[in-house]
Amino acid sequence: MLAILFQTSEPTTPTTVLGEPNAVSMAFFLVFIAITLGITAWAARRTRTTEEFYAAGRTISAGQNGFALAGDYMSAASFLGIAGLVSTTGFDGLIYSTGWLVGWPVVLFLIAEPLRNLGRYTFADVVSFRLRQGPVRIAAAAGTLSTVVFYLIAQMVGAGGLIKLMFGLSYELAVAIVGAAMLAYVLFGGMIATTWVQIVKAFLLLSGASLLALLVLARFGFSPTALFNAAAERYGAAMLAPGKQVSNPLDAISLGMALMFGTAGLPHILMRFYTVPDAKAARQSVFYATGLIGFFYLMTFILGFGAMVLVGPDSIKAIDAGGNMAAPLLAETLGGTPFLGFIAAVAFATILAVVAGLTLSGAAALSHDLWVHVARKGHAPAQEQLRVARIATVLLGVIAVLLGITFKGQNVAFMVSLAFAIAASSNFPAILLSVFWKRCTTQGVVASMVLGTASTLLLIYLSPTIQIDILKHDSAWFPLKNPALLTIPLSFVVGIAVSLATQDAAAESGFEHAQRRMAMGVSEAS
Repeated sequence: MLAILFQTSEPTTPTTVLGEPNAVSMAFFLVFIAITLGITAWAARRTRTTEEFYAAGRTISAGQNGFALAGDYMSAASFLGIAGLVSTTGFDGLIYSTGWLVGWPVVLFLIAEPLRNLGRYTFADVVSFRLRQGPVRIAAAAGTLSTVVFYLIAQMVGAGGLIKLMFGLSYELAVAIVGAAMLAYVLFGGMIATTWVQIVKAFLLLSGASLLALLVLARFGFSPTALFNAAAERYGAAMLAPGKQVSNPLDAISLGMALMFGTAGLPHILMRFYTVPDAKAARQSVFYATGLIGFFYLMTFILGFGAMVLVGPDSIKAIDAGGNMAAPLLAETLGGTPFLGFIAAVAFATILAVVAGLTLSGAAALSHDLWVHVARKGHAPAQEQLRVARIATVLLGVIAVLLGITFKGQNVAFMVSLAFAIAASSNFPAILLSVFWKRCTTQGVVASMVLGTASTLLLIYLSPTIQIDILKHDSAWFPLKNPALLTIPLSFVVGIAVSLATQDAAAESGFEHAQRRMAMGVSEAS
């Protein structure tokens, strides 16, 4: 029986329609665009204030926010990137699945409640709650924007490759189209539109991935073991063991640290906790999101190895060097052009929803943190805040398009891991130190965030990712592909050392008030 199954599972060079325009795919794309633009038009009528633009008026329920969190988190890196890595490198690709999932308990137990009770729109509200506003918000904005930019690169690369192959357009034009669609959602609908686009996207992604995983398992008698055995038989037992993608143990530890702790510092994820009415709803939404995300990441095991066995690594790389088209090619192999069109539309929905959330969080850092609280000292009129937020949105959209074109061909899962390294090294230590340590000072938090961001960016530039993969040099100055192993401890040590060496009486006296607010909350954050 297994022999028959394996016979029918031989990969062949696919006669794919990827790269050629086809009516089925275009129809699915247009249907999704129509639905999301309808959501945006509806949301635009409800987006009149700063609170509605940034936080959806705090009217999102725990269940809705759980789906929106899942939709915001399950990005192109999850659906396209992980499936591609697993299909071409085997076991090592699963580091991303487990690493991204295990960060959620940290968010649930340490971050969700303090963030909702202490902040208003951004995580900088929390970090600066008892510290001096100006320097803290400037440092926080630098970390936020760095994280957002790297995350945007991955989404734009995935989107450009997908639309290029589905519509037969040039990669550059495809990236520009995604940027234009994202701007429409954020500019006119704000957080309300972004939330509902993410909810729709989460439902589509979970449905599409479930159906694709079931079709894969049907080829192997619904036995994951049979699937893994087929992969080992065809490509060697090394595909089921670590070391093919991440051979250096320090690289593996560093990557795991970035993925786990970076989740608790992602600005677009942290921003979602302000859309719910209270801290209880924030905790519940994390609980729901963890279940949905865990279920999805279990399926990436099946999708990746299914693409390896049924499509083949060489065929996948022939279509896209980064392996990002593994899931669409698998869909075409199992369900033909109609299923390919549906899965491609789901991937497109995935990218647009995440890009919208990222852009909104970056715009909040520029307008709420830098303009309102630094440039205008907290006294900007509401209409001015909205205008600056929309200008910031356009600026970030242009930057996203330019960077997406620059980083053409990179695997999106790997690019996102660099964004996680920045979030883990800059934002996560700052939140923990400012919220849970009484002796923490303004100087300590600023030093922690600045050094965490700067050291991560520097070591990323000196790493093999930039020096060898992008710049095509023979060697790299820094040996690790992900610097989190060094930069996370460095950020904590610097924050603690500088805090102990400086005095901040206002920060220390405000600690008890912050603890009461964190535990009890208020009806409206100040």
